[in-house]
Amino acid sequence: MSTVHYPAIIERAADGFSVFFPDLPGCTSAGATVQEAALNAEEAIAGHLAVSAEHGDPIADPSSLDAIERDPEVDEVARILVRADRPGKSVRIQVTMDDGLVAAIDRVTGNRSGFLAAAARRELAALATA
Repeated sequence: MSTVHYPAIIERAADGFSVFFPDLPGCTSAGATVQEAALNAEEAIAGHLAVSAEHGDPIADPSSLDAIERDPEVDEVARILVRADRPGKSVRIQVTMDDGLVAAIDRVTGNRSGFLAAAARRELAALATA
């Protein structure tokens, strides 16, 4: 994974503020306040990049914040950079685990590697916020 910063636009919405990423169509977020919308944008982009990588979809490189043109139809409140961990290429590793744990994983998923990667991401995120 490599750390990147994607530009995001925060705009006024009927019930608060919404966020969209010009480089990542379909990736949106919202919040009751500008701060809440900005904080929620991190979660939205993390999920969007993970799903894109899982499906093998191409992931656009982030544009420069200054390169994003203003849209006169958008009630823009702020432009921010949102940090994200861009998935890298898959690397085969060998892991040793208790056979009962492997069987339990296999009972709940058909993709052992994906399951372990998702668990590792959750644990790393929890450690980063601790």
